[in-house]
Amino acid sequence: MPSDRLLSSVLTCPLCPAGLEHSRGALRCAGRHTFDIARHGYVSLLTGHRRAPSADSRDMVRCRAAFLGAGHYDPLARTLADLATELAPPDATVLDAGAGTGHYLAAVLNALPRALGLGLDSSVPALRAAARAHPRAEAAAWDVWRPWPVRTGCADLVLNVFAPRNGPEFHRVLGPDGALLVVTPTGRHLRELRASVGLLAVDPGKEERLRRTLAAHFRHERAESLEYAMRLTAEEVVALVAMSPAAHHVDAAELRGRVAGLAAPVRVTASFVASVYRPRPNRRGPVRPCAAAVPPSACGP
Repeated sequence: MPSDRLLSSVLTCPLCPAGLEHSRGALRCAGRHTFDIARHGYVSLLTGHRRAPSADSRDMVRCRAAFLGAGHYDPLARTLADLATELAPPDATVLDAGAGTGHYLAAVLNALPRALGLGLDSSVPALRAAARAHPRAEAAAWDVWRPWPVRTGCADLVLNVFAPRNGPEFHRVLGPDGALLVVTPTGRHLRELRASVGLLAVDPGKEERLRRTLAAHFRHERAESLEYAMRLTAEEVVALVAMSPAAHHVDAAELRGRVAGLAAPVRVTASFVASVYRPRPNRRGPVRPCAAAVPPSACGP
């Protein structure tokens, strides 16, 4: 199946429960709801819904693309690719919740030779990059906190890398033999930049809180830790901070001033945990229309 048909085979109409069909540069349902595919390659299903406040800005996406393109997080991408080959078949359907630029989805698709991937994100600049990230990847604009316009049980693997975690929807879209792969930072991640640049510390209980959040729908199978040192230029430190949620709170000029005081190259710790979860049986609820809202309290941070 060509990858341009993945959108119609996986997505459903967000305004009614109907399926979608690919027709003349758009997706259409039997109820005549139509969603145009942008010239950049992604489809927006956010009709009548504003972009999520946390969506990445153009500058954040530009910084993320530059930082990831320099290879600083390649060890993490390789870890996800290796895990994907263990967890999913070569022809898997892979969903990336909060896909960003599609960097990690592309790494997984490279490891699965016949897999097709769909990235969900609410940032238009990120989606433009994600739609071009891999020949077998597609992208759709959606707020992953809400119930997804995605067919129940269609996915073999769900990726969630530094993104919001909607446990009920992870479970609903996964097949019974599927797997959820979640990446979180540890308390040591970027620790050298906390005092000098003003980054917030990672909650040491983050991993345990994640397991509790997902426990109703998933069993934790295993976790793989990854930690290594990066040597960054001043510009790379600026990009690293500017691509993170801290970008919403730190003025660009102030950030550059703080970084200018650091001795280059700057040694920075990268530290992650990649956790594998399996869906619990007999917990799947009824298929819900995707237009309903899911409050953040239902899914956890």
